[in-house]
Amino acid sequence: MTNSLDSADMAACRALLKGGSRTFHAASKVLPRRVSNPAIALYAFCRLADDAVDLGDNRTAAVERLRERLDRAYHGQPMDRAADRAFADVVARFSIPREVPEALLEGLAWDAEGRRYETLPELYAYAARVAGTVGAMMTLVMGQRTPEIVARACDLGVAMQLTNIARDVGEDARAGRLYLPLEWLRDAGIDPDAWLAKPEFTGEISTIVQRLLDTADALYGRATLGIRNLPRTCRPGIYAARALYAEIGRELERGGLDSVSRRAVVSNDRKLKVLARTLLSLRTAWAPARRLAPMAQLDETRFRIEAVAKTPMRHRAPEVRSKPIEDRVVWVIDLFARLEQRDRLQRAASVR
Repeated sequence: MTNSLDSADMAACRALLKGGSRTFHAASKVLPRRVSNPAIALYAFCRLADDAVDLGDNRTAAVERLRERLDRAYHGQPMDRAADRAFADVVARFSIPREVPEALLEGLAWDAEGRRYETLPELYAYAARVAGTVGAMMTLVMGQRTPEIVARACDLGVAMQLTNIARDVGEDARAGRLYLPLEWLRDAGIDPDAWLAKPEFTGEISTIVQRLLDTADALYGRATLGIRNLPRTCRPGIYAARALYAEIGRELERGGLDSVSRRAVVSNDRKLKVLARTLLSLRTAWAPARRLAPMAQLDETRFRIEAVAKTPMRHRAPEVRSKPIEDRVVWVIDLFARLEQRDRLQRAASVR
């Protein structure tokens, strides 16, 4: 097995990244290349999988095609697509058990069938599949397979998905989707079907959104313990992603928790401030790793953690000398400064 991913395939994966999540884009720039390239390959495959289900005419058929692509990747015969080839290389190189990406496809299948979630644990089960799996795979490409660390990575993925759900309540409702726990709605005196037919922001909805954000924040707190035990060169990127995503919740709170009539967007200026705080937290966030005490796992992520534990690492990627942590974080801060300047110029041009 070669020591690096195919350069042409990686260029295609990076192109997908540029049109996707700015948070992931920023975090990937802070990670060492030995981790960022496999992470980008994973992101590209997962992004294409998500788009295939969300944007396809036949969502169920799209999931079946994804299962075929996954099967071919794990048999070392990926489809002739850059993302598939890169993904196949990464899952083999880092011994990622098939059960992990399979869980992602199961979550996408739930989306395809329009499944709703009665309770918070049921919502956890969904979030664990569509986002906790990504956290687990990211941990594996960093060379970490300890159950406690994988569990905290799953916590981070679930927290990010809960943040997404809290932010997109109105957008999802207008598309006929409802991810808020149905029992929370009924407890607040809201009939889910009636509300979905005519989504409106109310005090009861704001209380539910806050409850979801509080749940996510508790998981962000647990995830931080795991981040502090990642390889030192990887911590800034993951800590930055965690901080930037949690800031979406703060933006929602500043907007009165109205995620029905508006979609919370964290400005580049505020992202700069968040990343600056990350840089200033060197003594805590990037302190020497300590033994991670056992902590309760979400039951809904347990099968993923167990799958990793029973799959030994077959290959070990070579260590690559990286730029100092501070240089990489400053680079990302500069990136957001340039993006903010570009946005201001575009806004100024649009009013001329």
